[in-house]
Amino acid sequence: MGFSIAEELASKGAQVVLVSGPTALQTQHPNINKIDVLTAEEMFQASIDNFSACDGGIMTAAVADFTPLHPEDRKVKRGKENYSIELTPTKDIAASLGKVKSDKQFLVGFALETNDEEFNAKLKLEKKNLDFIVLNSLNDVGAGFQHDTNKISIMNNNGNTKKFDLKPKAEVAKDIVAELIELYEK
Repeated sequence: MGFSIAEELASKGAQVVLVSGPTALQTQHPNINKIDVLTAEEMFQASIDNFSACDGGIMTAAVADFTPLHPEDRKVKRGKENYSIELTPTKDIAASLGKVKSDKQFLVGFALETNDEEFNAKLKLEKKNLDFIVLNSLNDVGAGFQHDTNKISIMNNNGNTKKFDLKPKAEVAKDIVAELIELYEK
């Protein structure tokens, strides 16, 4: 979804900074500067480092909520005992950007929910200081991860919600960018 939105924004003339974890996907448009990262900390740092020079941010994918406190640098062999990994919360990139966002910047988040979807998305919208949030549901067949299609709702901070039908992600990206342009022109 992030790559589709980056391509759509670039096709409209935007200079795009795309921070991406490991993927086989490649960017096509020359207006996209792709920054590759491997860890949640690298993604956080790249986002923080680039945000102040941007008109805004679109946070299309959530980094894992937790990361190992003591990562292993070698393979852990199977044993007869259970193996425990202590986890620590990762930094919340969207919330961190929401705290430093200026009045001239926008911030868009995504929420992937399985229950109390609209309620939980509204909480994220407010808590992270977002201008709007794109709600994905894992309950919709053909939506979310591992599909070339998605079905979304866009909820803004004025209490309005727009629901969209299942469609290819490139078309979903057009809907999201259109919403962003409408917001930006206000």
